[in-house]
Amino acid sequence: MFTEERYNIILQELKAKGIISVVELVKLLDASESTVRRDLNNLHNEGLLKKIHGGATLITTETAKHDYKVNVRKSLNTDKKIEIAKYAASLIEDGELIYLDAGTTTEALIQFIEAKDIIVVTNAIVHAKKLLEKNIRTLILGGELKTVTEAIVGPISIEHLKKYNFTKGFFGTNGVTNENGYTTPDINEAMVKSEAIKRCNKAFVLCDESKLNEVSFITFAAIKDAEVITNRIKNTERVYDTNIIEVKKE
Repeated sequence: MFTEERYNIILQELKAKGIISVVELVKLLDASESTVRRDLNNLHNEGLLKKIHGGATLITTETAKHDYKVNVRKSLNTDKKIEIAKYAASLIEDGELIYLDAGTTTEALIQFIEAKDIIVVTNAIVHAKKLLEKNIRTLILGGELKTVTEAIVGPISIEHLKKYNFTKGFFGTNGVTNENGYTTPDINEAMVKSEAIKRCNKAFVLCDESKLNEVSFITFAAIKDAEVITNRIKNTERVYDTNIIEVKKE
């Protein structure tokens, strides 16, 4: 396949999906990983897409405004998510009652949990399974299972949350700004996140640098309602009205 043909296919896929991973492109183009990465670098340099770790997005802020399937999100920014997740897990202490929001970075946190005698409440089926595999006492919210993000949402979930008082909560987000706070594309997920964050004595939002200074459709919490754990602050002059925990790569 000629280079121009690959470029056209990559850009068409991005136009249709908004985001795509290197793994997907290797299969789609029947090309090597090094070829795909070179193509993405060239298209990035030409200003036709935004290259991110593990894939690419459109050159707009539209990616913050859409939910993408879990298998797509898992393959993006993986190294950064691991750094963030590992640090977040270190904040969990013995005997705590934890809320764990749905999301790929919060899911990555599970493998690093070392605290004993904790109870974790989650609205994610995948999270619940992984927690049980670690012999962690796990409670899962009731409600409607959302296909794209595999999160449990709806009024039943919100009613269940009202019974808890969490020591700490760990949340995902699609965007973070001072003005709009923490944002997500779906109103039902936003409502669950909003109630859960209110029930936490201390809340942390886990997000890689691509989420900073981005805005999605629905605000689920004000910027001061949680601390941000991120891998790098992409604009060092940007001052946030909350504590930013910047995780350094070891």
